[in-house]
Amino acid sequence: MAFWLDLMFGNPIGLLSMIVIFSTIGIISYITWLFIVKSAPQS
Repeated sequence: MAFWLDLMFGNPIGLLSMIVIFSTIGIISYITWLFIVKSAPQS
């Protein structure tokens, strides 16, 4: 846990990479949710 805190708040490159990783996960989750909703049978 201390390693992750040091990576996030120790230097700006670590913080930027964490922001990129989490935003990528969010975008992938949103696209997956959109695909599931669109491919569901319409009532």
